[in-house]
Amino acid sequence: MKALIYDAPEQLGYRDTRPPAAEGEDLLIRIEAVGICGSDMHAYLGHDDRRPAPLILGHEGAGVIEGGPRDGERVTINPLVTCGTCPACLAGRENLCATRQIISMPPREGAFAQYVTMPARNLVTVPDATPLTKAALAEPLAVSWHGVRLGLAALPADCTPRALVIGGGAIGLAAVLALRAMGGYDITLAEPQPARRAFLRDRCAVHAVESPEGLFDLVVDAVGFAATRARASALTRPGGVITHIGLGEDAGGLDIRRMTLQEITFIGTYTYTAQDFRDTAQAIFDNRLGPLDWTETRNLSDGAEAFADLRAGRVASPKIILRPWG
Repeated sequence: MKALIYDAPEQLGYRDTRPPAAEGEDLLIRIEAVGICGSDMHAYLGHDDRRPAPLILGHEGAGVIEGGPRDGERVTINPLVTCGTCPACLAGRENLCATRQIISMPPREGAFAQYVTMPARNLVTVPDATPLTKAALAEPLAVSWHGVRLGLAALPADCTPRALVIGGGAIGLAAVLALRAMGGYDITLAEPQPARRAFLRDRCAVHAVESPEGLFDLVVDAVGFAATRARASALTRPGGVITHIGLGEDAGGLDIRRMTLQEITFIGTYTYTAQDFRDTAQAIFDNRLGPLDWTETRNLSDGAEAFADLRAGRVASPKIILRPWG
């Protein structure tokens, strides 16, 4: 099969490699659409020791099952593989499973390829009316769905929150869409890049600004740099909540004194539960997250150029979807 392989920092090779074999509970999926994630970019830049080269990256996939009793079924892929038996899994918090694995990290190769294998329980059936390019968005949308759900649950029950989302990439936009789906609310998105800000305003009807004003009940940091954590610390109202999703860098930014004196809740969120993923997928199928027409589609063979364009800031859309079969 053809695959896009991470060989070294800022080096990706598109070439033949051995296809995966479906063994045990795993099924073989022909990938039809796979998104480029911020974590893929971190690995591409050499900033993620969990993803050593050479490695097939990519974990936002959708495709068609080949072989077995579900042959021909269109599916979107929950890439988080968990044990199903530990206390976290039994409590419905599979994302905290101590033995969790995710495709695009060893020992599981990713979905920037024509084929990938996954356990049957990780596959959600996609209705015929939903394009697989949209179904591939279930993973990044579920990340924000999970984070927003936890943030809203931490607020007082009688609070109608004024919300701020920091970062206009796919995770930030997904947080806006999740907030809309869960109740509307007054939502502002902070994005420094003018072209992306304009895209979000014009294409997605998002209230996107460079410098938000006032204080907010819920702040979602979809970037995760010291500077964005500092902004979140400063803009959360007393008694408010910060939901931290982004993994840009691991230190600095939080104003611990203000957070302590103002009783600001900080919640770190990682991926999603299996139920969050299913709920997000169903929201896509029901069109509750909008038209999801803000992606850009390219061939997997052009993946190295797509990464370079993202690195250089030449991409206004929040998400590039790669098509392995052209």
